[in-house]
Amino acid sequence: MSGQTLEILVVRHVWGADRVCYAGPEGRSRTLPIEWTDLGRVDPFVTMANGRAPFRLVDLLALRAMVPRARKDSPAEDR
Repeated sequence: MSGQTLEILVVRHVWGADRVCYAGPEGRSRTLPIEWTDLGRVDPFVTMANGRAPFRLVDLLALRAMVPRARKDSPAEDR
């Protein structure tokens, strides 16, 4: 669907998430997550990183917390 222009009918909270309702090619109402469109909020990290940082700080901190547990669970001969 990339590059297509859709006739938006309504944006609403459905199935636990914000969804865009649009008119499908056969005239039936269809929905998709708002994040799949350019109507969704832009992640501030993506804007500020401007392609320079592939990892978010919160993800790196989560990874750091996982490493000691992974080492503890690995066999001694792997260290």
